[in-house]
Amino acid sequence: MPDSSSRFPQIDPDAQAPSLRRLRQLSRVMDKAITIPGTEISVGLDPLLGLLPVGGDVIGLVFSSYIILEAARLGATKATLGRMILNIIIDSLVGSLPVAGDLFDFAWKSNEYNLKLLEEHLKVPRSTHKADTWFVLVVLLGLLLLGIVLITIPVLLISTLWRVITGG
Repeated sequence: MPDSSSRFPQIDPDAQAPSLRRLRQLSRVMDKAITIPGTEISVGLDPLLGLLPVGGDVIGLVFSSYIILEAARLGATKATLGRMILNIIIDSLVGSLPVAGDLFDFAWKSNEYNLKLLEEHLKVPRSTHKADTWFVLVVLLGLLLLGIVLITIPVLLISTLWRVITGG
C-alpha cells in the first residue's frame, strides 16, 4: 500500500500534522480502502456500510461528521465547513435511497472531497476567522437531524413496499 503522506503536502508539521494524518487515514478507510485488482477503482467502508439496511448510512454519517468536527477544531471557516457539510448531505441523502443510493455511494467520495477542502483551506487560509462554537453546535444538530431522516426514509420506504406487497 502506498504511503498516504506522499500524496499530500505537509501543511504545518507541528500543530496540524497529527490531526491531518488521522483524518487522511479515516478518509482513506471510508472512501478508498480497497482497490479493485486490475482497475483504478477503489472502495471504502462508506459504500459498504450503506448496504446495511436503515442504520448503515447513519454510521457513515457519524464518521463523516468527525471530519467536520476536526476541521472546525483546526480553524476551518464557515464557508469551508459549509461546503464540507454539503458534501455529507449529498452523500447521506442520495446514499439512503435503495439500490440507486448504494451505487451512488461507490462513486461519491465525500470524505476525500472534504479532506481536500480542509487541506486547501489550511494551505492558504482565506480568512483568519474560524467558525464559532455556536455554528459548530448548529452543524452538529443539523447532522443529528439528518441522521434521523436517514433512518426514517428507509423505514417509510420499506413500510410502503410492505403495504403494496401485502395489499394492506
